[in-house]
This record gives sequence, structure tokens and C-alpha cells, in this order.
Amino acid sequence: MEVTKEWREHFKQLRAFDEAISLLYWDMRTQMPEQSAPLRAETIGYLSTEAFKRQTSESFASLLERMADEKDLSDVEARSLEIAKTQYERNAKIPHNEYQAYVTLVSEAETAWEKAKEQNDWDMFAPYLKQIIEFQQKFAEYFGYEKHPYDALLYDFEPGMTVELLDELFASLRDELVPLIQQLPKESLSLDWSMPADVQETICHDWMNVVAYDLSRGRLDATVHPFEITINRRDVRITTKYDEADFRNALFGTMHEAGHATYEQQIDPMLDELGLGGGASMGIHESQSLFFENFIGRSEAFLRRVYPKLQSLHPAYAAIDFDTFYRGVNEAKPSLIRIEADELTYSLHIIIRYELEKALIQGTLSVDELPAAWNEKYKEYLGLDVPSNAKGVLQDVHWAGGSFGYFPSYALGLIYAAQLTETLKSALPEFETLIAEGEIEPVKAWLKENVHQYGKRLTPNELIQQVTGQAISVQPLVRYLTKKYQTVAK
Repeated sequence: MEVTKEWREHFKQLRAFDEAISLLYWDMRTQMPEQSAPLRAETIGYLSTEAFKRQTSESFASLLERMADEKDLSDVEARSLEIAKTQYERNAKIPHNEYQAYVTLVSEAETAWEKAKEQNDWDMFAPYLKQIIEFQQKFAEYFGYEKHPYDALLYDFEPGMTVELLDELFASLRDELVPLIQQLPKESLSLDWSMPADVQETICHDWMNVVAYDLSRGRLDATVHPFEITINRRDVRITTKYDEADFRNALFGTMHEAGHATYEQQIDPMLDELGLGGGASMGIHESQSLFFENFIGRSEAFLRRVYPKLQSLHPAYAAIDFDTFYRGVNEAKPSLIRIEADELTYSLHIIIRYELEKALIQGTLSVDELPAAWNEKYKEYLGLDVPSNAKGVLQDVHWAGGSFGYFPSYALGLIYAAQLTETLKSALPEFETLIAEGEIEPVKAWLKENVHQYGKRLTPNELIQQVTGQAISVQPLVRYLTKKYQTVAK
């Protein structure tokens, strides 16, 4: 009992560090004065390193051994030990001074990226990215791998996933999507998507109420690149970006982040003291954000319910019938910006980034060659000419934050979301009626019982198999997209 008590105390200490770091990061991305950036990066680097030391110390190694000797561990304690041991073995290979230098670097790089994107200045950001990739390549060697260095980096985002399996899944998905995209009508609906930011904010809050995102344990703020962040289990915050030229970005971006937040708010809080809080993987996490954004937010049932309120707040839509609005919201066509992409073309944006990441980590593509390679793939996959780096290689924050191995999670999230939604609709055949009537609680209850409550207790593969009875498959997503876009395109 003393060992398990000490074990839980270890994770309580880590949670305290995580809360402080998360709050500093949220402030850095939303409200921090620009001149504060260098010192904030140092502070985050210091606190992150102190937490890292606690996860790689000799005392924790001893605690791991004593926990492994315990005979009466519960299933959840055994799972906690399994994950902590794997993470320790990975982290212990990284020297503390290198880790602190890396964390400080990515904090500085995110600020540099923000300026570089604003000024369309690739050269401002490229030196930071070169250093980040050097660290990532070094970390991959520290962690070890059997076939591809990128496999070593995938673990932190999608445990159990490999390049070999991703290549197979993404090739299958690409082969299914391209014919659907080629059948899309060439004509575009000419709707005016402009809207004042204050009206967008009002509608965002209205939509969050419809999907019951708990604002008593969260908040909504504006930022350059939207994100969700868990300060603690009772403080899960989201951000959005208001674009007065196209209100869809803020509204559906808010739904996306509310999906992430709802997942976090429904995890069993007791798992935090065992290091099992948070999602099963980033792919499972993305499945929940994409479920709220697309499978609810872009559905006919949801939009038909919220459209009258939107019309009252935005008189320009008073004369536009619902069917036209619905087709406009779900219109599919190749586009430059990932976070603005429709459901049908979205995965191609991810596959492009995945292929570039693999090459960068393997060393077959250099940072200097990256903008041209990016532009070539957008031409090849989506038939688009990229007009600027700000709308191309600089559009995402992930590489600035060192999140190599993250991007595949977005496409995996769509795949998982479609599988889970098929099962949910089978369990709740009244799903469409519930959404149409604004009765979201039964849906959230099903998600909590079957997905959310488990946190990291199950691996992604275990969770999908347990809930759906199948291994990961692209076919539910293909069925969903085919049915939807054959209807929308008419």
C-alpha cells in the first residue's frame, strides 16, 4: 500500500507541473505581451525540465522496480505501470541539458513561427526548424526503432502505429477519395461567408450551448491557431480564430475544439493520479473533435436546428433558404488551408504533411527544400498552385512546436470517428432526432461510457476493437463520405 501511495503522489506532483506549464502556454498563445516571449520560453523550459527530471530520476527508477514487485496491483494500476515504464525507458535516454535546450527552443520557435507566418517570411522560421529536426532525429536514435526513424516519434501520439501500417491505410484512403473528388461539380456556390467578429463570438457560444460544452469548467478565447488545453480536469479551455471574411472557420473550429474539451471533461478524474488522464492517443482525441465538428456540426439535423438563430443574428442570410446554406457549408473542393478544408479533401492535406515529415526525419528532404516540396505536392494531390509560404508551408504551428508524428492523427481521427459513429448510431438509432431536437446528453453519455472515461487505460487499437468489434478500417469513412457527397453534390 505504501508503494502505491507513493506512486500516486508522484503523478500528483507531475500534474501540478503540468497545470502550471499549461497555464503559462495558454497565456503565451492568447494574452501574453510580445516582449515577454524570451523569458516565458525560459520559464516553460525550466519547469518542463524539472518535471522531466522527476520522470527520469533514480528515485523514480527505484519506484518503478518496487511497483513491478507488487503482487496485488489492480488492472488500472498495472496499466499505469506499463505506460510509465515505457515512457521512463524513452525519456531516460535523453540528457537533461538536451531536453531543456529543446523545450526552450520550441517555445522560442512558436513565437518566431507566428511572426514568420504573419510576415510571409520563411527565412525567419527556417533556422529554428532546422534545429528542431536535428533534435527530433537525435531523439529517434535515442528511442530506437526497427524499420523507420519516424516510427520512434509516432509513439508519443499514436502508440502502436507504424509507418508500414500508415502507408497502407493512407494509400487505401487516397485511392478511395480521389475518384470521389474527381466527381465533384466544377461550379461553386457563391455565398457570402463574411460576418463581424462579435457576431461570430455570439454564435460560437450559442453552438457550444447546443453541444453542452461545460463553460463552468472551461472558456473560449481568440488566438492565431486554435487549440484546446487542459489546465486541470475542471479547467479545460478552448480557443478559436475569428475570420471576418469567412465565419465558418471560427464556428466549426470552435466545434472542433469543443469536441476535444468534452473528451477531456469526461475522463475519469481518478486516472490523473495514475498518469492515465488524457486521451488514448491523439488519433482518438481527433476522432472526438472531428465527431463534434463534422458528424454533428456539419450534419443536416444540427444545422437545421441552429440556422434560424444564425439568420436572426446575421440578417444577410435571412433570404437564403436552408438547403442552399447546408450545401454551402458542406461544399467540397480542393483548398490551400488545412483547417479550412472540407471533409472530403481534408485527409489529402494530412497525407501531404505525413510524407514530408517522413522525408525530413529520414534526412532525404532538407529544410531548405521543404517549401518547394510542399508546393509540388499540393499541385500533385490537389491541383493547386501555392501563392505564398504563409498559405503553404508556414500555415501550421505543429512543426514549430516539435510535434513530428502528430499530423497522421488527424486523418486517423477521421477514420476512427467514422467507425465510432457507425457503432453509436447502431446503439442510438434515434441519433438524428436527438441532434435535431438539441438533446445532446444521451450522445455524450454514450461517448463517456464507451470512449471518454477510459483515458489512457486502453490503447487506440484496444479501444476501437472493444467499441466497434473491428480493427481500424477506412471503409466506414468511405461509406460516410460517399453517401454524404453524392447527396450534397446534387
